[in-house]
Amino acid sequence: MSRPTIRHLAMYTLNTDELAGFYVTVFDMEIVLRAGPIGKGPVFLTDGYMNLAILPATTRGEATVGLNHIGFQVDDIDDITNKLLAEGIEKPTMRPAGRYAEFRATDPCGNAFDLSEHGFQEDEAARDKRAAADADSSTGGT
Repeated sequence: MSRPTIRHLAMYTLNTDELAGFYVTVFDMEIVLRAGPIGKGPVFLTDGYMNLAILPATTRGEATVGLNHIGFQVDDIDDITNKLLAEGIEKPTMRPAGRYAEFRATDPCGNAFDLSEHGFQEDEAARDKRAAADADSSTGGT
């Protein structure tokens, strides 16, 4: 198995377009997806290798402005899950449909990270795995 790779970082900001513009201008990143209203919706950037998700925060404090999580692309989520469990870490939880990563977990200090076998875009195999996990959890499976 190849080594898991960090493929994205996610940060919250009060103005997603402004911050995205900074990374486009200064670091020549490319916008690959813009969702929601201009300046208020998520903006997803890439440098061709690493992805940066710029997510909307509000002044109501639902999310802290700054780094939110890191994302790992892995060959086998089950293998990583077994390693996490062996370290006494809670089993990763399924992310909602439409997210770019299939699972979310935390390190021993509570820092969040995403796990994805399929990278930045969810493909058919990821949707099938999510559907199977949803069906399993609704029938009381582990």
